Amino acid sequence: MKQFFKYVLATIVGIILSSLVMFFLFIGIMSAIVAATDSNEVKVKENSILYVDLKQQVVDRAADNPFQNFDFSTLEPNSPMGLNQILKALNNAKNDPKIKGILLEIDAVNAGAATTEEIRNALLDFKSSGKFIYAYSNTYSQKSFYLASVADSIFLNPEGMVEWLGLRSEIMFFKKTLEKLGVEPQILRHGKFKSAVEPFMLDKMSPENREQTLTYISSIWNQWVNAISETRGISPDELNRLADDLEIFNGKSAKKYHLVDSLIYKDELLSFLKNKLGVEEKDDINSIALNKYFKAPEVNKRKFTRDKIAVIYATGEIGMGNGGPDNIGSESLSRTIRKARRDSAIKAIVFRINSPGGSALASEVIWREVDLAAKTKPVIVSMGDVAASGGYYIAAPATAIVANPTTITGSIGVFGLFFNLQKALDKKLGINVDVVKTNEHADFFTMFRPMTAEERAVGQMFIEETYQTFIGHVSSGRGIPVEQVDAIGQGRVWSGVNAKDIKLIDEFGGLTDAIKLAAEKAGLENYRLVEMPKQKKFVEQLLENMSAEAKLWILKDELGTSFKAYNRIKNMLTNQGVQARIPYDIEIY
Repeated sequence: MKQFFKYVLATIVGIILSSLVMFFLFIGIMSAIVAATDSNEVKVKENSILYVDLKQQVVDRAADNPFQNFDFSTLEPNSPMGLNQILKALNNAKNDPKIKGILLEIDAVNAGAATTEEIRNALLDFKSSGKFIYAYSNTYSQKSFYLASVADSIFLNPEGMVEWLGLRSEIMFFKKTLEKLGVEPQILRHGKFKSAVEPFMLDKMSPENREQTLTYISSIWNQWVNAISETRGISPDELNRLADDLEIFNGKSAKKYHLVDSLIYKDELLSFLKNKLGVEEKDDINSIALNKYFKAPEVNKRKFTRDKIAVIYATGEIGMGNGGPDNIGSESLSRTIRKARRDSAIKAIVFRINSPGGSALASEVIWREVDLAAKTKPVIVSMGDVAASGGYYIAAPATAIVANPTTITGSIGVFGLFFNLQKALDKKLGINVDVVKTNEHADFFTMFRPMTAEERAVGQMFIEETYQTFIGHVSSGRGIPVEQVDAIGQGRVWSGVNAKDIKLIDEFGGLTDAIKLAAEKAGLENYRLVEMPKQKKFVEQLLENMSAEAKLWILKDELGTSFKAYNRIKNMLTNQGVQARIPYDIEIY
């Protein structure tokens, strides 16, 4: 028996040691791959085409992790592309003599409306160099067609099609689901347009929510129609008629009404490009993919200078504590802003916000640091796809706010959401929760009984005070009377176009424009950019987040496109309490 336990113990120790060796070997191999990848500078061949395919997700700033979203089933990376990388690459390609033009091959664009707008503007800037842009696809979604409309010529597969129908907003309501489960949502809110809680209390949109939604999606649609009209030479009235009458249903109709220029196959496209580049038919075209071109040497490199502009990224829902690449933590973001404020070499801050909001208290913590920074040096807010509710709260004290016409913003309002699970536990599971308490309201925020009338009144008073603080900050930061902020507030969501009319933003533009404005405000001609917060090295991320990333990867793989809906409900259930958040996740197709 003694020998048996001895062998068992030796086996266990051997397994542990083998696992440790394999783990560190894995880390070593991954680190070596990352190091090799980082050190390889891309060489661009003469007479090349920059190939742009936007199937990968586009985020404001891609994580410094080559294995993010790695597909272990195919052993291929599917990492998001950073908008910052795309804008820098397109500007570099504009000045790169080796790049003769761009081929856009896009059937779908995995980016928000404002992000798409920024890429489109960068492509228009590229065209100012006199270089060509051609677009080709088997089928164009509305968003990809909007992007392709900058091209000198738009080509389509003869059997392909262009989606041209108009925009829609679809909202899922859970009122009846909660009733069947016996879950009671207890809702406190300020603002007739603060519709974040409507999916839990109604089974369809309120008239106010329908009004605001139609206003901002119409604004975005009009922006697309007018821009396409300008580049394609088709009147806005005609573009709207084509959508209303369902005139665009195949390639022939798209060509008939001049949405595309030619119906050709891929081999014909390649022959066309070879002729354009002066390449023999038997030879291959030199091309480089956009995500590879990120590592190409910079053509017009700035002279070294001590003066810096900090670009601080704030992406995702706002919560307390330390955040991550996909969410904003009040402590970590405040610490980053404070560091930039105290750094004498940083002459201005560009605060890039892409957030639907979140915790009102966390937003207040961040607001304080932004306010202090703006009193020390220029702080220019650059709004991404969404900078609303808490996302607008933290933008309010900035020196200036820059947004795209298609940015979703505003939603100046507050709500409280608390779930009562008493009936669900009793009727569905036969569970009863009893309580012992020292004081009458010791269990005020419990999920196991409804709020009393007195508690509801106190909660509503807190909501009202938070709202008054919110509109006070906006009034002070934007120089607008409180009464005017209240009138345009009430939780109402606005597009960038609407927001400029009511002075919630200052200028139209993207990240590049915000950086130029920051340099102007700081009186800088020569400067270098530093991106904050500093990203952790891959191995650090791997060691810290291995189990969480594995769990997330499994969920994403299993749920597929439903993952966003799952994440939305999960966040709502976890983030109970006082929120400054946009009504729902907005995606434009």
